[in-house]
Amino acid sequence: MSDTALTPREAWSGEFGAAYTARNQADAQALRDRTRMWARIGEAFGAEPPASILEVGPNLGINLRVLPSLWEAELYAIEPNPAARDRLVADKVLPPERLFAGFGDSIPLPDGAVELAFTSGVLIHVEPDRLPATLDEIHRVSSKYIMCAEYFSPRPEAVPYRGHEGLLFKNDFGGLYMDRFPGLTLIDYGFFWKRVTGIDDVTWWLFRKS
Repeated sequence: MSDTALTPREAWSGEFGAAYTARNQADAQALRDRTRMWARIGEAFGAEPPASILEVGPNLGINLRVLPSLWEAELYAIEPNPAARDRLVADKVLPPERLFAGFGDSIPLPDGAVELAFTSGVLIHVEPDRLPATLDEIHRVSSKYIMCAEYFSPRPEAVPYRGHEGLLFKNDFGGLYMDRFPGLTLIDYGFFWKRVTGIDDVTWWLFRKS
């Protein structure tokens, strides 16, 4: 393990996060896999797909790159890493005015600003003491839907990540949402098995606000 302790905020806003961006590619296969992922999740929208979408922690934006092929929606994101934000703007994934610097526990949008707010492999990297505020903010800015796709554990579990402790936390994130916000309705949930989907063994939940 690393002798240097990084907090998640230090890691993802600094060189550690920039290295993550550099080693990941929005190649054709990754985009196809992600399109299939969202097509499956999107079945639950029925005739009411979201007209506006916020991703918390998009990094290089693989989700945001494929969403326009499925729905006509205005896209937003909040991302802590400057290298990732530069990449999102340079690749024209998002215009600068809809891309915010920061973390999910402080989202600079008004209440109900978007119809869907979501995370994909991001809540697992939020330290436990900041997780409630992050869930609160995601819930606050959504007017209709909340989705998360994360590593599942039936109980909180810290897992070493790339030689560091304290940077990855598995949990029952769907259960956390339901317990914290009783007004949420679970529309659908499922599991993406990496062996056949290319998506990294994540459990997903889609909720609708009352």
